[in-house]
Amino acid sequence: MKKISLLGATGSIGWQTYDILRSHPEKFKLVAFSAGANIEKTRQIIEHLQPELVSVKAEQDAITLKKDYPHIEFAYGEKGLVDVATHPDSTVLVNAVLGSVGLESTLAAIRMGKTIAIANKETLVTAGHLVMSEARKYNVPILPVDSEHSAVFQSMNGENPKQIERIILTASGGSFRDQSREELKNVTVKDALNHPNWSMGAKITIDSATMMNKGLEVIEAHVLFNMPFEKIDVLLHRESIIHSLVEYDDTSVIAQLGTPDMRVPIQYALSYPDRLPLVGGKRLNLAQIGQLHFKEVDFDRYRALKLAYDAGQAGGTVLTAMNAANEAAVALFLQEKITFLQIEEIIEQIMNDHNNILLPDLETILHVDSETRKTVEGMVK
Repeated sequence: MKKISLLGATGSIGWQTYDILRSHPEKFKLVAFSAGANIEKTRQIIEHLQPELVSVKAEQDAITLKKDYPHIEFAYGEKGLVDVATHPDSTVLVNAVLGSVGLESTLAAIRMGKTIAIANKETLVTAGHLVMSEARKYNVPILPVDSEHSAVFQSMNGENPKQIERIILTASGGSFRDQSREELKNVTVKDALNHPNWSMGAKITIDSATMMNKGLEVIEAHVLFNMPFEKIDVLLHRESIIHSLVEYDDTSVIAQLGTPDMRVPIQYALSYPDRLPLVGGKRLNLAQIGQLHFKEVDFDRYRALKLAYDAGQAGGTVLTAMNAANEAAVALFLQEKITFLQIEEIIEQIMNDHNNILLPDLETILHVDSETRKTVEGMVK
């Protein structure tokens, strides 16, 4: 039985991870998890899975929960994230928190030799060189949870990575894939949150609409698979049936297909190298679907994706600045303080003004992250 620590249990990916853990109690045991401010969901997880340690965002919530569950240990804040990630009984850490807050806890878990199942793009985008260096040092597997990177990982199984010609990440195009830039000037938050294929959290859904999500995935693929950016392509694919492809030097292309269900890559990361039945999963019927559509990406239409490629090729702290600017700008858009197109305008301005530092240490990354967020907030004020 694998013993699991889960960061971000009440978010979209975390909640689907919880569903998998409940479906396979004979295979997995949740020993520790972190949540934010959703105490109702936190209680539900505690009731059903009886973990040993729970961390929440606020100290008062931890105190209240302790009164109701005296047999469970409670923590809170950033230290609580590290406590969950480094729980002595867990062997696998699932990092499903949003944003760069999962970085320190992930590094701490790696240093304890825990397998990392990572759904948190921002950790690899802002500090991929640190994460992979530590993973090599401590001989720790980094297993992708994103559907695209799981697809690449599965398509590389048993193959020689030196014979890869290119990686092709597919993209649905998000909520506004059929609209021109002119039509994007007045779109609302409600419009942006209406994703055509996937059920995801608000931040990821907005990132999908701008295609920054795909940009982060390009950088993540570069980090995870040690692939140069010129060998990582993005292909628009409306149906989200082909989750990604790998082309080899003999012109063979291997792809992973399936219905859009994030539980598939989550469960594969947890069960790897085995597979388990997906409880309630919908099987793929290609005859019923009939057609699949593909289209080249227009970088003028999806400027955020181009910005991500530029940041990835530059490397260094501009990656942190880009990611922090995006997180801050998306938050402002969700609060209806800026327009949809201003998200990428803010990111571009931050990148243009940034003094890049190559191979930054953790302290530098955290400093740039914090200062960038303050700058973005100041731009709006």
